Amino acid sequence: MIGEDATARWWSIGELARASGVTVRTLRHYDEIGVLRSGERTASGHRRYTAADLRRLYRVRSLRALGMPLDEIKEVLASSPENPAAMRTLLRTQLRQLTFQAEQIQQLIEQIHGLLRQLDEASMPDPDQFMTTLEMISMLETYFTQEQRDELARRRGELGAEAVEEAKTHFIELVEQLLRHVQDGTPADDPQVQELVRRWDELATPFHAEDARGEQTKAAARRMWQEHRDQLSARLPWPTEKMVELLAYLERARTTAH
Repeated sequence: MIGEDATARWWSIGELARASGVTVRTLRHYDEIGVLRSGERTASGHRRYTAADLRRLYRVRSLRALGMPLDEIKEVLASSPENPAAMRTLLRTQLRQLTFQAEQIQQLIEQIHGLLRQLDEASMPDPDQFMTTLEMISMLETYFTQEQRDELARRRGELGAEAVEEAKTHFIELVEQLLRHVQDGTPADDPQVQELVRRWDELATPFHAEDARGEQTKAAARRMWQEHRDQLSARLPWPTEKMVELLAYLERARTTAH
């Protein structure tokens, strides 16, 4: 039950934990490190959380969901006092992330609808269709940690749908141009090829963090491709063998770069 004094509402630590889905242990940890301290204490020393504390907890949880570590969250909250503008920015960022996640879920929904349609027609879906759906669910979980998935989703949300679509268009253009060089046997150190490779590498940069975290997600993506290139390239509009040849060509070009 929510407590209330003469002027404002308050929550005990247990009530806040139950209402917000955060454990009592986590709330105590937030208090210890200064991320979220209760605004009031009873005469016997029990924590009492105010409406302002509740709003701060919302900001903490939202930033955590966006992949931000607690020490950075503490700095952000210290440098950005609670105000409508800061809350509006946070909510918009959170909405972009949720929209991206919804798109991923929608893809899975469509896959599963396809399986159900075949079952409704009294035919068992091909095992490959089940495998494709399972891959979509598990592939990211296998190669990226939850924190890395959160970071990728956050950055994609920050870029926005328009920038993501523009990146897809540029990717297609680069693949087509580079495949022509592969087919023509253009040396990997040719200046035109080197410029295309530079643009290829720059294309992915905004989707990854600029620090060591970004290098980790890039490495995870490369490992995922190396171990599942047949399945991944099957979803692209180019033959698998062409994509394998193209990526080998890219590596040669990077090795011979001046």
